[in-house]
Amino acid sequence: MKKKLNIYFTAGIPRLNDTQDILKLIQNSGADFIESGLPYSDPFADGPVVQKAHEIALKNGMTIAALFHQLKSVKSEMNIPIILMGYINPVLSFGFENFCRECKDSGVSGLIIPDLPAVEFEKNYRTILEKYQQNFIFLVTPETSDERIKYLDSLSSGFLYAVSSSSTTGNDAKEINNEEYLNRLANLGLKNPVMIGFGIKNKSDFDKVTEKADGGIIGTAFVNILLNNENWEAKAEGFIRSIIN
Repeated sequence: MKKKLNIYFTAGIPRLNDTQDILKLIQNSGADFIESGLPYSDPFADGPVVQKAHEIALKNGMTIAALFHQLKSVKSEMNIPIILMGYINPVLSFGFENFCRECKDSGVSGLIIPDLPAVEFEKNYRTILEKYQQNFIFLVTPETSDERIKYLDSLSSGFLYAVSSSSTTGNDAKEINNEEYLNRLANLGLKNPVMIGFGIKNKSDFDKVTEKADGGIIGTAFVNILLNNENWEAKAEGFIRSIIN
């Protein structure tokens, strides 16, 4: 079975108006999903590279409204799912229902909000997300108990985001061989596909972590290419193709 590849980038880097080109490049290079990060001043679940990307994107003037405008402008050209990853404060400032409505109008199919507690989600937000046909994806870590993984799986739709260590994104690969954790996830009989994130840098990492999962998520390694290369297009495309082929 072909493993799914989800590519993450922070919206608004390297320049404010590169978003549309990056979205199309990720799709055309053969990825299965796109995860776009909403820049935030305190992105505590992200590692140093992605934190820097948030900082640059905010300096560039990226806002939620600007991102929706960009997404709408390429909506007709996009045919792979786009997921937004953000933190709850800016979403609440924008207005939760308004945000979900804009997601639907912009062709977004799901959300990841790492600091939205599951019980809040159930009580206050689930029905709004359903109204606007938005999947909601929860994160699990090696420290999450089996019982809680099953509970978060029951609330999630789209996929379950399995973090390969309980620290931040872009972590070095010492955790990546977490056999026991990956086996445990594979044996729990979860209803959602499991995507493994955090720390995948190349094809061998990707192949290793997806042996027992449905796919992998690559963020930091891709963001690094966008931030450190004047001519990032060819490099970014080559990187994605190297994972898939």
